[in-house]
Amino acid sequence: MTADRREKRGVRGETADPGPAAAPGGERRTTANPGPDAATDRPSTTPPNPGPGTAAGSGGPGPGGTANPGPGSTADPSPDVTGNPGPGPTADHPGPAAARALVITASNRAAAGVYADKGGPLLAEGLAALGFTVDGPQVVPDGDPVEAALRAAVAAAYDVVLTTGGTGVSPTDRTPDATRRVIDYDIPGIPEAIRAAGRAKVPTAALSRGLAGVANRTLIVNLPGSTGGVRDGLAVLADLLPHAVDQLRGGDHTRPDATGSAH
Repeated sequence: MTADRREKRGVRGETADPGPAAAPGGERRTTANPGPDAATDRPSTTPPNPGPGTAAGSGGPGPGGTANPGPGSTADPSPDVTGNPGPGPTADHPGPAAARALVITASNRAAAGVYADKGGPLLAEGLAALGFTVDGPQVVPDGDPVEAALRAAVAAAYDVVLTTGGTGVSPTDRTPDATRRVIDYDIPGIPEAIRAAGRAKVPTAALSRGLAGVANRTLIVNLPGSTGGVRDGLAVLADLLPHAVDQLRGGDHTRPDATGSAH
């Protein structure tokens, strides 16, 4: 065999195994070693994007596949009624039976008509917002008239009595003294919290001698006479009064369990 014939046979052998530089079209390359695009020749076993014709309620995906379930999908359930228990006792309402509250303003000048009572109406408005049935404000002079008004309120079985005015250190500020003669026992944490709330804004709030205590089943709380002191007191009492009323009515203590719900 001549050298020319051996050379020609060697060329034919090379074309039987084309390399990366094979002719465009690459049929042999793609069948012998399919690239990343070969998967597009296989039929898909699941529809990639079911259209809006998926039946509602079938649990199937809507437009955009499972990332955007349709209205019937379990990924978009109707509202869970357990997440919205509906009306019931809340921080805004002391309980199923409306609690009764009385507001008493202790002020010689307001009682004499020298100036209008501002703290009393503010207290009444705040108590009403908490769900109480409110009477007053009842405006009385400092001193013994305050004691008489408190005793009448206890006899009338009010759940809460809030007073405003007469809690300072002047000779006529005698509301705490009148209150002490009426209550059976005091609750020192309430006036402490009220003084702390006021002292953060006005240092002289520490001079308030207001008391809080229980007479029979009536909770009595003294608040300062200023509108700022009344607002501070209401902010503290909003979180306390509903629970206090429930306790005075004989309610049980709540205890959160491991899940955070109360028993």
